[in-house]
Amino acid sequence: MKQEQWLGAPSATRSVVVGGGTMGADVAVVLLRARSKTIIVEPAQALHAGLCKKVAENLQAIDRGDHISLLDVVVSIDDIAWQEVGLVIECVPESLQIKRDLFKALAEKAPAHALLTSNSSSFPISQIAQGLPTQERMMGLHFFMPAHIVPLVEVVLGSATDRVAADALSTFMKRCGSVPILVRKDVPGFIGNRLQHALGREAFSLIQEGIATPEDIDAAVRFGFGFRYLAAGPVMQKEHAGLDVHAAAAATIYPSLSNAAVPPAVLADKPKAGHLGMKTGQGFYVWDEQRIAIEKQRYTRALQASLRILAEDLPPIEP
Repeated sequence: MKQEQWLGAPSATRSVVVGGGTMGADVAVVLLRARSKTIIVEPAQALHAGLCKKVAENLQAIDRGDHISLLDVVVSIDDIAWQEVGLVIECVPESLQIKRDLFKALAEKAPAHALLTSNSSSFPISQIAQGLPTQERMMGLHFFMPAHIVPLVEVVLGSATDRVAADALSTFMKRCGSVPILVRKDVPGFIGNRLQHALGREAFSLIQEGIATPEDIDAAVRFGFGFRYLAAGPVMQKEHAGLDVHAAAAATIYPSLSNAAVPPAVLADKPKAGHLGMKTGQGFYVWDEQRIAIEKQRYTRALQASLRILAEDLPPIEP
Protein backbone atom coordinates (compact mmCIF):
# COMPACT_ATOMS: atom_id res chain seq x y z
CA MET A 1 0.00 0.00 0.00
CA LYS A 2 0.96 3.65 -0.41
CA GLN A 3 1.60 5.60 2.78
CA GLU A 4 -1.66 7.53 2.57
CA GLN A 5 -3.58 4.25 2.37
CA TRP A 6 -2.33 3.06 5.75
CA LEU A 7 -3.23 5.88 8.14
CA GLY A 8 -4.97 9.21 7.78
CA ALA A 9 -4.83 12.17 10.11
CA PRO A 10 -5.31 11.31 13.79
CA SER A 11 -8.70 13.03 13.86
CA ALA A 12 -9.79 10.88 10.90
CA THR A 13 -8.49 7.63 12.44
CA ARG A 14 -10.20 5.35 14.94
CA SER A 15 -7.62 3.72 17.21
CA VAL A 16 -7.84 0.73 19.53
CA VAL A 17 -5.70 0.23 22.64
CA VAL A 18 -5.91 -3.33 23.94
CA GLY A 19 -5.20 -3.32 27.66
CA GLY A 20 -6.33 -0.68 30.14
CA GLY A 21 -3.44 -0.77 32.59
CA THR A 22 -1.13 2.14 33.35
CA MET A 23 0.55 2.02 29.95
CA GLY A 24 -2.67 1.52 27.98
CA ALA A 25 -4.34 4.47 29.71
CA ASP A 26 -1.38 6.76 29.04
CA VAL A 27 -1.12 5.66 25.39
CA ALA A 28 -4.79 6.52 24.99
CA VAL A 29 -4.00 10.08 26.16
CA VAL A 30 -1.37 10.37 23.40
CA LEU A 31 -3.98 9.43 20.80
CA LEU A 32 -6.81 11.48 22.28
CA ARG A 33 -4.77 14.66 22.53
CA ALA A 34 -4.66 14.60 18.72
CA ARG A 35 -8.40 13.90 18.53
CA SER A 36 -8.11 10.28 17.42
CA LYS A 37 -11.31 8.48 18.39
CA THR A 38 -9.99 5.83 20.75
CA ILE A 39 -11.34 2.58 22.14
CA ILE A 40 -9.67 0.96 25.14
CA VAL A 41 -10.29 -2.76 25.55
CA GLU A 42 -10.25 -3.66 29.25
CA PRO A 43 -11.82 -7.01 30.29
CA ALA A 44 -12.29 -5.95 33.94
CA GLN A 45 -15.43 -3.83 33.75
CA ALA A 46 -15.02 -2.78 37.38
CA LEU A 47 -11.94 -0.81 36.31
CA HIS A 48 -13.67 1.18 33.56
CA ALA A 49 -14.79 4.14 35.66
CA GLY A 50 -11.36 4.63 37.20
CA LEU A 51 -9.71 4.24 33.81
CA CYS A 52 -11.88 6.96 32.27
CA LYS A 53 -11.22 9.23 35.26
CA LYS A 54 -7.46 8.86 34.92
CA VAL A 55 -7.51 9.55 31.18
CA ALA A 56 -9.78 12.57 31.72
CA GLU A 57 -7.48 14.03 34.37
CA ASN A 58 -4.41 13.69 32.13
CA LEU A 59 -6.25 15.34 29.24
CA GLN A 60 -7.39 18.20 31.48
CA ALA A 61 -3.77 18.71 32.56
CA ILE A 62 -2.90 19.63 28.97
CA ASP A 63 -6.04 21.70 28.37
CA ARG A 64 -7.71 19.06 26.23
CA GLY A 65 -10.30 17.90 28.69
CA ASP A 66 -13.09 17.99 26.10
CA HIS A 67 -11.32 15.24 24.11
CA ILE A 68 -12.54 12.69 26.66
CA SER A 69 -15.75 12.54 24.62
CA LEU A 70 -13.73 10.70 21.96
CA LEU A 71 -12.98 7.80 24.33
CA ASP A 72 -14.91 4.56 24.57
CA VAL A 73 -14.06 1.63 26.85
CA VAL A 74 -15.22 -1.91 26.05
CA VAL A 75 -14.75 -5.33 27.60
CA SER A 76 -13.73 -7.35 24.55
CA ILE A 77 -12.36 -6.99 21.04
CA ASP A 78 -15.67 -8.54 19.98
CA ASP A 79 -17.39 -5.30 21.02
CA ILE A 80 -15.65 -3.22 18.32
CA ALA A 81 -16.91 -2.15 14.89
CA TRP A 82 -13.67 -3.21 13.22
CA GLN A 83 -14.35 -1.82 9.76
CA GLU A 84 -13.77 1.69 11.14
CA VAL A 85 -10.41 0.96 12.83
CA GLY A 86 -7.10 2.16 11.38
CA LEU A 87 -4.63 1.49 14.23
CA VAL A 88 -4.36 -1.09 17.02
CA ILE A 89 -1.86 -0.79 19.88
CA GLU A 90 -1.42 -3.86 22.08
CA CYS A 91 -0.67 -3.10 25.76
CA VAL A 92 -1.45 -6.46 27.36
CA PRO A 93 0.75 -8.24 29.97
CA GLU A 94 4.26 -9.33 28.93
CA SER A 95 3.38 -12.91 28.01
CA LEU A 96 4.36 -14.09 24.55
CA GLN A 97 1.44 -16.51 24.32
CA ILE A 98 -1.09 -13.84 25.31
CA LYS A 99 0.31 -11.49 22.70
CA ARG A 100 0.42 -14.14 19.97
CA ASP A 101 -3.16 -15.20 20.67
CA LEU A 102 -4.27 -11.58 20.52
CA PHE A 103 -2.45 -10.88 17.24
CA LYS A 104 -3.96 -13.99 15.72
CA ALA A 105 -7.43 -12.68 16.57
CA LEU A 106 -6.56 -9.18 15.38
CA ALA A 107 -5.30 -10.50 12.03
CA GLU A 108 -8.73 -12.03 11.51
CA LYS A 109 -10.86 -9.14 12.78
CA ALA A 110 -9.06 -5.95 11.78
CA PRO A 111 -9.55 -4.67 8.22
CA ALA A 112 -6.66 -4.95 5.77
CA HIS A 113 -5.79 -1.24 6.08
CA ALA A 114 -5.42 -1.32 9.89
CA LEU A 115 -1.92 -1.37 11.37
CA LEU A 116 -1.37 -3.89 14.18
CA THR A 117 1.27 -2.83 16.70
CA SER A 118 2.72 -4.07 19.98
CA ASN A 119 4.00 -1.99 22.87
CA SER A 120 6.03 -4.97 24.16
CA SER A 121 9.39 -4.03 25.62
CA SER A 122 10.75 -7.59 25.71
CA PHE A 123 9.33 -9.60 22.78
CA PRO A 124 10.40 -8.82 19.20
CA ILE A 125 7.47 -8.19 16.88
CA SER A 126 8.85 -10.88 14.55
CA GLN A 127 8.37 -13.40 17.36
CA ILE A 128 4.85 -12.20 18.14
CA ALA A 129 3.85 -12.23 14.45
CA GLN A 130 5.56 -15.50 13.53
CA GLY A 131 3.35 -17.71 11.35
CA LEU A 132 0.51 -15.18 11.22
CA PRO A 133 -0.99 -13.71 8.05
CA THR A 134 -0.57 -10.03 7.07
CA GLN A 135 2.76 -9.63 8.90
CA GLU A 136 3.55 -6.69 6.64
CA ARG A 137 1.23 -4.52 8.76
CA MET A 138 2.59 -5.70 12.12
CA MET A 139 5.29 -3.76 13.96
CA GLY A 140 6.43 -2.66 17.37
CA LEU A 141 5.27 0.66 18.81
CA HIS A 142 7.20 1.01 22.05
CA PHE A 143 6.39 3.84 24.46
CA PHE A 144 8.25 4.84 27.62
CA MET A 145 6.48 5.38 30.93
CA PRO A 146 4.73 7.67 31.52
CA ALA A 147 3.75 7.49 27.85
CA HIS A 148 1.75 10.73 27.82
CA ILE A 149 4.74 12.71 29.17
CA VAL A 150 7.86 11.02 27.71
CA PRO A 151 7.87 12.11 24.04
CA LEU A 152 9.83 9.22 22.49
CA VAL A 153 8.16 6.28 20.78
CA GLU A 154 10.02 3.53 18.91
CA VAL A 155 8.58 2.23 15.64
CA VAL A 156 10.12 -1.24 15.31
CA LEU A 157 10.37 -3.03 11.99
CA GLY A 158 9.85 -6.77 11.99
CA SER A 159 11.39 -9.01 9.36
CA ALA A 160 8.23 -8.78 7.22
CA THR A 161 7.07 -5.24 8.08
CA ASP A 162 6.22 -2.98 5.14
CA ARG A 163 8.58 0.00 5.43
CA VAL A 164 5.91 2.23 3.91
CA ALA A 165 3.54 1.23 6.70
CA ALA A 166 6.21 2.00 9.31
CA ASP A 167 6.81 5.43 7.78
CA ALA A 168 3.07 6.09 7.84
CA LEU A 169 2.95 5.16 11.53
CA SER A 170 5.90 7.44 12.28
CA THR A 171 4.12 10.32 10.57
CA PHE A 172 0.93 9.58 12.51
CA MET A 173 2.74 9.51 15.88
CA LYS A 174 4.52 12.76 15.07
CA ARG A 175 1.14 14.36 14.45
CA CYS A 176 0.12 13.11 17.91
CA GLY A 177 2.99 15.18 19.35
CA SER A 178 5.35 12.26 19.92
CA VAL A 179 8.95 11.92 18.75
CA PRO A 180 9.11 8.69 16.71
CA ILE A 181 12.37 6.93 15.89
CA LEU A 182 12.66 4.01 13.48
CA VAL A 183 14.27 0.80 14.74
CA ARG A 184 15.40 -0.80 11.51
CA LYS A 185 16.23 -4.24 12.92
CA ASP A 186 14.10 -6.15 15.43
CA VAL A 187 16.79 -6.55 18.10
CA PRO A 188 16.06 -7.25 21.81
CA GLY A 189 15.50 -4.01 23.71
CA PHE A 190 15.24 -1.96 20.50
CA ILE A 191 17.23 1.29 20.95
CA GLY A 192 16.21 3.05 24.15
CA ASN A 193 16.32 0.02 26.42
CA ARG A 194 19.61 -1.19 24.97
CA LEU A 195 21.17 2.17 25.82
CA GLN A 196 19.59 2.12 29.29
CA HIS A 197 20.84 -1.39 30.02
CA ALA A 198 24.34 -0.60 28.75
CA LEU A 199 24.46 2.19 31.34
CA GLY A 200 22.79 -0.01 33.96
CA ARG A 201 25.28 -2.83 33.50
CA GLU A 202 28.17 -0.50 34.20
CA ALA A 203 26.35 1.25 37.07
CA PHE A 204 25.54 -1.96 38.94
CA SER A 205 29.01 -3.33 38.26
CA LEU A 206 30.52 -0.23 39.88
CA ILE A 207 28.32 -0.82 42.93
CA GLN A 208 29.23 -4.52 42.97
CA GLU A 209 32.95 -3.70 42.90
CA GLY A 210 32.64 -1.18 45.74
CA ILE A 211 33.67 1.73 43.54
CA ALA A 212 30.44 3.67 44.07
CA THR A 213 27.28 3.68 46.18
CA PRO A 214 23.79 3.74 44.63
CA GLU A 215 23.49 7.35 45.77
CA ASP A 216 26.72 8.31 44.02
CA ILE A 217 25.68 6.53 40.81
CA ASP A 218 22.37 8.41 40.75
CA ALA A 219 24.10 11.72 41.42
CA ALA A 220 26.73 11.11 38.73
CA VAL A 221 24.02 10.62 36.12
CA ARG A 222 21.50 13.25 37.23
CA PHE A 223 23.94 16.05 38.02
CA GLY A 224 26.80 15.08 35.69
CA PHE A 225 26.67 13.86 32.11
CA GLY A 226 22.95 13.06 32.30
CA PHE A 227 22.20 16.71 33.06
CA ARG A 228 23.34 17.55 29.53
CA TYR A 229 21.06 15.04 27.84
CA LEU A 230 18.12 17.45 27.81
CA ALA A 231 20.26 19.72 25.65
CA ALA A 232 21.86 17.10 23.39
CA GLY A 233 22.04 13.34 22.99
CA PRO A 234 25.32 11.42 23.39
CA VAL A 235 26.35 11.76 19.74
CA MET A 236 25.58 15.48 19.50
CA GLN A 237 27.40 16.08 22.78
CA LYS A 238 30.58 14.65 21.29
CA GLU A 239 30.14 16.87 18.25
CA HIS A 240 30.34 19.77 20.71
CA ALA A 241 33.30 18.38 22.63
CA GLY A 242 35.22 16.96 19.67
CA LEU A 243 35.21 13.41 18.37
CA ASP A 244 38.99 13.23 18.72
CA VAL A 245 38.68 13.78 22.47
CA HIS A 246 35.98 11.14 22.79
CA ALA A 247 37.80 8.58 20.65
CA ALA A 248 40.97 8.98 22.73
CA ALA A 249 39.09 8.62 26.01
CA ALA A 250 37.15 5.64 24.66
CA ALA A 251 40.36 3.84 23.75
CA THR A 252 41.44 4.08 27.38
CA ILE A 253 38.11 3.40 29.10
CA TYR A 254 36.40 0.80 26.88
CA PRO A 255 38.71 -2.11 27.82
CA SER A 256 37.83 -1.74 31.51
CA LEU A 257 34.05 -1.47 31.09
CA SER A 258 31.84 -4.32 32.25
CA ASN A 259 30.91 -6.86 29.60
CA ALA A 260 29.07 -9.15 32.03
CA ALA A 261 26.50 -11.39 30.36
CA VAL A 262 24.34 -11.61 33.49
CA PRO A 263 23.34 -9.00 36.11
CA PRO A 264 25.83 -8.73 39.01
CA ALA A 265 24.82 -10.21 42.35
CA VAL A 266 24.22 -6.79 43.88
CA LEU A 267 21.24 -6.49 41.53
CA ALA A 268 20.25 -10.12 40.93
CA ASP A 269 20.03 -10.89 44.66
CA LYS A 270 17.53 -8.10 45.36
CA PRO A 271 14.48 -9.80 43.74
CA LYS A 272 15.46 -13.12 45.33
CA ALA A 273 15.28 -11.43 48.71
CA GLY A 274 11.95 -9.80 47.88
CA HIS A 275 13.54 -6.34 47.67
CA LEU A 276 11.83 -4.86 44.63
CA GLY A 277 12.00 -1.15 45.38
CA MET A 278 8.98 0.99 46.22
CA LYS A 279 6.50 -1.84 45.73
CA THR A 280 7.98 -3.80 48.67
CA GLY A 281 9.45 -0.94 50.71
CA GLN A 282 13.07 -2.00 50.12
CA GLY A 283 15.45 -1.98 47.20
CA PHE A 284 18.75 -0.12 47.12
CA TYR A 285 16.84 2.47 49.14
CA VAL A 286 14.37 2.06 52.04
CA TRP A 287 10.81 3.23 51.45
CA ASP A 288 7.73 3.99 53.51
CA GLU A 289 4.43 5.43 52.30
CA GLN A 290 5.37 9.02 53.07
CA ARG A 291 8.74 8.82 51.34
CA ILE A 292 7.19 7.12 48.31
CA ALA A 293 4.57 9.87 47.98
CA ILE A 294 7.20 12.62 48.25
CA GLU A 295 9.50 10.96 45.72
CA LYS A 296 6.72 10.33 43.20
CA GLN A 297 5.61 13.94 43.42
CA ARG A 298 9.19 15.17 42.92
CA TYR A 299 9.68 12.77 40.00
CA THR A 300 6.49 13.90 38.26
CA ARG A 301 7.35 17.58 38.73
CA ALA A 302 10.82 17.01 37.26
CA LEU A 303 9.41 15.18 34.23
CA GLN A 304 6.87 17.91 33.58
CA ALA A 305 9.53 20.59 33.93
CA SER A 306 11.75 18.69 31.50
CA LEU A 307 8.89 18.54 29.01
CA ARG A 308 8.49 22.30 29.21
CA ILE A 309 12.20 22.76 28.54
CA LEU A 310 11.97 20.55 25.46
CA ALA A 311 8.73 22.12 24.20
CA GLU A 312 10.30 24.06 21.34
CA ASP A 313 11.99 20.90 20.04
CA LEU A 314 8.81 18.77 20.05
CA PRO A 315 6.56 18.33 17.03
CA PRO A 316 3.27 20.25 17.18
CA ILE A 317 0.09 18.24 17.63
CA GLU A 318 -1.67 18.13 14.26
CA PRO A 319 -5.07 16.44 14.56
